[in-house]
Amino acid sequence: MKKANQKPTDSELKILQILWENGPSSVREVNDKINISKEVGYTTTLKIMQIMTEKGLVERNTESRTHIYSAAVEQHKTQTKLLMSFVESTFRGSTSSMIMQALGNQSPSKEELLEIKKLIEKLENE
Repeated sequence: MKKANQKPTDSELKILQILWENGPSSVREVNDKINISKEVGYTTTLKIMQIMTEKGLVERNTESRTHIYSAAVEQHKTQTKLLMSFVESTFRGSTSSMIMQALGNQSPSKEELLEIKKLIEKLENE
């Protein structure tokens, strides 16, 4: 049974990021990508992807011998939902506090600062 609007775990989010970047993939392909940064067993990846199917986070195509999985949730919507939840729980809903914390802890590049300025101008003009 698919459960709508479930927040992905960290492991599930890693798999979703691989599917968003690479498109529909087999468990082996996803596992190979995960193993570039962290050693994870094939059966662990398979089990997580089966759970993700039950949650409605991925869809499984069983037409061929090798099952192919694809993301069932949109990247932008998922990132927005996770970010809003993070801002609410960590910064009591204050987006400005989060931004000030992020900018205070890192030195953004000139390109990033330009993007931030453009976004501020756009928001001011709306």
